[in-house]
Amino acid sequence: MLNVPIGVFDSGYGGLTVLKEIVKVLPGYDFLYLGDNARNPYGTRSFKVVYEYTLQAVKYLFSQNCPLVIIACNTASAKALRNIQQIDLPVIAPERRILGVIRPSVEKVSEITKTGHVGILGTTGTVTSNSYPIEFEKWSGGRVESTVQEACPMWVPIVENNEIESEGAEYFVRKNIMNILEKDRNLDTLILGCTHYPLLLNIIQKYVPESIKILEQGEIVAEKLVDYLQRHTELDSKISKNSRVEYQTTEVAQNFEEKASLFLGKPVKARTIHL
Repeated sequence: MLNVPIGVFDSGYGGLTVLKEIVKVLPGYDFLYLGDNARNPYGTRSFKVVYEYTLQAVKYLFSQNCPLVIIACNTASAKALRNIQQIDLPVIAPERRILGVIRPSVEKVSEITKTGHVGILGTTGTVTSNSYPIEFEKWSGGRVESTVQEACPMWVPIVENNEIESEGAEYFVRKNIMNILEKDRNLDTLILGCTHYPLLLNIIQKYVPESIKILEQGEIVAEKLVDYLQRHTELDSKISKNSRVEYQTTEVAQNFEEKASLFLGKPVKARTIHL
């Protein structure tokens, strides 16, 4: 039987937090996760390089029969998604679809904010792209009137080196939270704008007032994907549904398997591929 999975792409491991939530709400579907771990991190790379790497990954997932690709990476969503959707997709695969993590987050925040003051915690690449403020301007219907951002360059290395319980993790999380709270005293919503950050949630919650809602992207993207597939039955009907999840990486498979278990809370088997 032909495997026609939903492709889930990330520059590294963080997208596994999104995949985990998607599989919870769509347990019968087939998925192919691709981590470009050999070229990670994307957060510090130029727009041009992130675009080229992301396009290579998308083309590869299309070659693996994926009719739909979720870019589960804020940096790639910020720096590459729009160009690929508008310029490349109509040429290389007009019948296929690519979705990111930023717009679903923006839509969700717009639904729940009361004060219209929103904070974004992200990688340097996501913050400097200004993608969140731009998307809020476009899609919030005026419900978000103020956005502040804080780049947290140490958070991803802390997670990937399994230093979550360390004093260093506590120091850097507290520092960045205090910074963003100083920028706007009226925040009522805080977006974890990187898919690694949910693993630091226990520390984050210690320094964020209870009056501020913390949004994790995995649950949001999963919820919006279910809605998207219900509205696009022609696409949904193409996806195979055998409850299969395959993991591929551009790194050594053993390295991926060791770190992936941190994000998924269970062991996985992976295969190395070359883009």
